[in-house]
Amino acid sequence: MEEKLKRPNILIIEDDEHINNVIFNALRQENIMCTQAFSGSEGKMHIARYDYQLIILDLMLPGLSGESFIHELRTELNSAIPVIVLSAKDKLDHKLNLFAMGADDYVTKPFEIEELLARINVHIKRAGLNQSVSEYKHKNLTLNTDTRAIVVNGSELKLTRQEYNIVELLVKNKSRVFTKQDLYERAWEDYYVGEDKTITVHISNIRSKIKQHDNETYIDTVWGIGFRLSP
Repeated sequence: MEEKLKRPNILIIEDDEHINNVIFNALRQENIMCTQAFSGSEGKMHIARYDYQLIILDLMLPGLSGESFIHELRTELNSAIPVIVLSAKDKLDHKLNLFAMGADDYVTKPFEIEELLARINVHIKRAGLNQSVSEYKHKNLTLNTDTRAIVVNGSELKLTRQEYNIVELLVKNKSRVFTKQDLYERAWEDYYVGEDKTITVHISNIRSKIKQHDNETYIDTVWGIGFRLSP
């Protein structure tokens, strides 16, 4: 049986690329999983496909505005995911309207990243998502993040650093589909330059090494998108 993941996954919806990247890099340094979106429509698409525990939301977005996003999040998507709003509007009545719509917190632009991180950590603690988890199990595979060991049916796999990083990412995010770009940038900690064969070869190697100890399928190919952990 697979252990329950207790690490937060945060969605950043901000059309200003610089601000989005500042938040993304700060969260990554805190070892927090996060996804970037640059419009309300893109953010809504991510919500429909992946599980998130917190949303950082700008209001002045192209297409679907932040206010409309909150409305559709609470009604159409029927989601209770906490939302921290980022906005240059600081009047009290505007803030009260957003809280009435379903926002959970409000940070006025320009802001210090330390303040935003503090607000984020409050929500993480409130949700009980900051508990330390070092061992994850899925089917006959056990992954230990302290020792960076992956054991299948009692046998430890001999993986490269990138292969381990890929498996860890998939095991920790069982319901998420990762694109080749996602896997490359997180496993190699470098920018993706569109080299499809690198990820494909590594996935194939991982499958072969697992197959030596277990005939179960552990990694599914989602055609046209990427890869995910097999249910």
